Amino acid sequence: MRKERPKNLDLSTVSFPVTATASILHRVSGIIVFIALAIFLTLLSCSLSSAEDFQRVQGYFDLFIVEFVFWGSLTGLAYHAVFGIRHMIQDLGYWEEMDSSSISAKVGFIITAALSILAGILVW
Repeated sequence: MRKERPKNLDLSTVSFPVTATASILHRVSGIIVFIALAIFLTLLSCSLSSAEDFQRVQGYFDLFIVEFVFWGSLTGLAYHAVFGIRHMIQDLGYWEEMDSSSISAKVGFIITAALSILAGILVW
């Protein structure tokens, strides 16, 4: 038996709940943190090679693009930490209902925005 069901493959027309958006962005922020860790460990390794390399790496942080990547990395880390704590609280059995889960996701977005602004102030 063949069922004809409508298929909507255009994700831009789908309205995700705030909890789904928070979950997807938590995964994306994990990837950002992983890539940033590789970048900054490489810079650390280069800076520890010699005094000249340290000066060269220190000069990189005067470039806007490096400051932007640093800010983005801190923002990704803040998001991942805030929503990681939220997920751990949910694993304990709290905030599992749709209403409380939505509220906790919105509060998490507000906390992350504040931490992102703070990171921007510290970086620039």
